[in-house]
Amino acid sequence: MKRIATLFLLSLMASGPALADPIEGLWRTAPDDHGDIGYIRVGDCGSGYCGVLERAENAQGEAIQPDTLGRKIVWNLTSSKSGEYEGRIYAPDRDKEYMSRLELSGNRISVNGCVLGGLICRDGGQWTRVQ
Repeated sequence: MKRIATLFLLSLMASGPALADPIEGLWRTAPDDHGDIGYIRVGDCGSGYCGVLERAENAQGEAIQPDTLGRKIVWNLTSSKSGEYEGRIYAPDRDKEYMSRLELSGNRISVNGCVLGGLICRDGGQWTRVQ
């Protein structure tokens, strides 16, 4: 009987809600070339993770309404190893897409983007978790 009860409890625990991936949440970007800051909501997008620009502020901290609100900023993010994600990233300040590598460490993400197979790279700075 104990064995049946144990199996039942284990099956209940296994069927509970899945834990969110550490990269999921709302992230505040580093200032771009214009001093603007974005807030990127990262979540599950099927076979990987993606992040959408939820809101933005200028260098003075005032809300702005760029035409990129609601646009995917990162997508096809997959975990390459513990705390590292690879995928694609869009830089609104330069209107360019890059191969991306994000390194998660606690509540910060180091962001890098490259083109031409990694010959030209851009440091995207540190993103900070907001929620």
